[in-house]
Order: sequence, then structure tokens, then C-alpha cells
Amino acid sequence: MDWNKENTALIIVDVQNDFIPGGSLAVHEGDQVVPVINVLQQKFKYIIATQDFHPADHGSFAANHSGKKPGEFIELAGLTQILWPVHCVQGSKGAEFHPDLDQSQWIAVFQKGKNPEVDSYSGFFDNARRGDTGLGDYLKSKGIKQVFVCGLALDYCVKFTALDAKSLGFETALIVDATRAVNLNPKDGNSAIDEMEKAGITILTSKEV
Repeated sequence: MDWNKENTALIIVDVQNDFIPGGSLAVHEGDQVVPVINVLQQKFKYIIATQDFHPADHGSFAANHSGKKPGEFIELAGLTQILWPVHCVQGSKGAEFHPDLDQSQWIAVFQKGKNPEVDSYSGFFDNARRGDTGLGDYLKSKGIKQVFVCGLALDYCVKFTALDAKSLGFETALIVDATRAVNLNPKDGNSAIDEMEKAGITILTSKEV
């Protein structure tokens, strides 16, 4: 994948405390992406982060539905919704970025999941595709044509961010060693990679960037 710094961005998805081991929705080995991403950032001029940023009454939280547990399904905004533990609540430590993650070069942070009535995995749109974070327009305003995606978690927010980037016309790559999967089912991470590859997303390692 040929690229140059002037029209390429790195998108760091949701590397937040609640997704790190010890957090309320911990991703196995989630902390191991941090040093990889910090090295990667040195190669990019444009670096953008997304941040899961839920109100406490968010409809995707099992705790907000009487008798429901994480992993069960409900209907939310007309979509089938898996219920999650309470995570990345606005103003909480869990919503903060991992303390070792280098933020010094970031040019913007796009928050998502703020509407309590619909979940939002992608950094571009909510799951019903009714709400737009503005990320797509922002990238286009900077002349960005290619994006490299990394962060947490591979089988949810990273996957949907990459798929939406591709659908908006950006040449898109997944940096596979700079992400980890939730793996509610053991093969979810591998399935996500297959799905992205079929959509025309380049899969590569940080050393290939």
C-alpha cells in the first residue's frame, strides 16, 4: 500500500481505560497495543483518536434494563443490541485514554456513543447510521485520502470504523498487531479480519507501515 504523509491519517480507536485489563469491559491484552501505537504515531503527520463517551443512562448498558445481564440482547433504535457492562461513562476514569498512550501529536478527538438511544461502534456514524460524528468531513477537509486504523476492539469499534472509512471512499488499512478483539466468541477477531479483507481493506502489520 503506497502512501505519503500529506494525505494519510492514523485513526486510533478507543484506547481507553475501561477496555484495558482491569477495566469494566476489558479486552484481553488490550494494554499491549499501547507501545505499538506509540511507535506507529512517529510515522504520521495526521493522527486522530476516537473516544467512547456514554451518558450513564445509555441504552446499551445491561444495568439500565431490569433483569438483564451483559451478553443478552434487546432491541434499541430498531436494531438488535447486545447489552454491555457499564463502560466509558462521560467524566469517569474508565472513559479516559490509557495513561501511557502518547497524545502529543493528536490533531483531533471524535467522541461517540453520546446518544443514549443508540449504540455507536464506528468513529464515523452511530449503529443506526442516523448520527454522524463529523469525522468523515473532517478528514476530507484535511485532504486525507488514506486511513490506517488501530486500537480497541478489533471485532467491534475498530472493524466498524474501518468499514465505514472504506464505504466513504478512503483507502483503508488495518494495522493488525495494533489491535485486539473482545472475542465474545473465540473466532470473532478472525472473522472481523476476514470481513474487512473482503470489503477491500488492506491488512498489514506495524512494521509494514
